[in-house]
Amino acid sequence: MRSRLAARSARLALAAAAVTALAAATTACNPGDGADTGSSAAPSAIASAGSGGSDDASGDSTSAGDSHSGGSSTGGSDSGGSGDKTGSGDGGKSGYGQSCGANDLDFTVTSESQAGGYYLVTAKAKSGITCYLDINTPSVSFGSDADGVASPVGQGGEDPIKLTGSTAAYTGISPKTTSDDSGVEFENVIIGVGEEDPNPAELKLPEAATVDKPIVTNWSTNSAETIPVIV
Repeated sequence: MRSRLAARSARLALAAAAVTALAAATTACNPGDGADTGSSAAPSAIASAGSGGSDDASGDSTSAGDSHSGGSSTGGSDSGGSGDKTGSGDGGKSGYGQSCGANDLDFTVTSESQAGGYYLVTAKAKSGITCYLDINTPSVSFGSDADGVASPVGQGGEDPIKLTGSTAAYTGISPKTTSDDSGVEFENVIIGVGEEDPNPAELKLPEAATVDKPIVTNWSTNSAETIPVIV
């Protein structure tokens, strides 16, 4: 009887030891396996994805920057200062070295008593303009009829005259060269720099003038040379 109980106790002890060993082995294996599985694949995949995204973003950013920089540089050189300057609103005049037009000049008209009376016209370049009177004789008329056009008498004359600052050019106009009472009264005179001047100036006379066969001198920098007389 005692021998059977001893044998049974021995078998139970062996079984308990086997269960304990199995449990210990199972507990030891599961955490390790789980840690290995979770810590190897996931970080590797994240690192790989992060690396690829960074490379792509860097490549896109560089390409976009290069493209933008190139476009900006090209546009700046093609459409920059030279085109804008050419398209400025000064009608193609730089203000220096051009031929004078009446719209480049300031005029004054005074009444003089010599030679039976005449009008002295003084012309100066407007502020900021330097120009040349390339045409020796001005175009002068009273009204629009041919009878009011002044004939040149050839007095004075310098060609060309450079006008800038306070430099002045003069011309003398005699509105009437006939001795009778004929003529038409005018209060203004029209003056241009040559017959082709597109913008002649209309000047107010100091007093109304009786006009009949008017004459005009050449431009001169000496007003004494511009007293109009028929030679």
